[in-house]
Amino acid sequence: VQLQASGGGLVQAGGSLRLSCIASKTILGHMGWYRQDPGKQRELVARLSRGGVAEYADAVKGRFTISRDNLKNTVYLQMNTLQVDDTSVYYCYAWQLGDHWGKGTLVTVSS
Repeated sequence: VQLQASGGGLVQAGGSLRLSCIASKTILGHMGWYRQDPGKQRELVARLSRGGVAEYADAVKGRFTISRDNLKNTVYLQMNTLQVDDTSVYYCYAWQLGDHWGKGTLVTVSS
């Protein structure tokens, strides 16, 4: 499975960005997003089951929304009210007979 993420970039605090990730195959398990800062462990941002059950990190609840189009094998992350602390490299994730990761996309939130 290959995952292609897009949508990162530079935004001012309070702004919005939308990340997208397309999988090369049908994903029956979770799809989602993690983020990782230099020297730190990768952490869950949000993930979504194929059936639509979502999990969010406490830090992003109420600001980020994960969604998924199963017909397009695509997962989205709508990020609103971005904060400087959201600056990180975001990684797309999918579970399909194992863990699969996309290349990271950098999100930079300026003050």
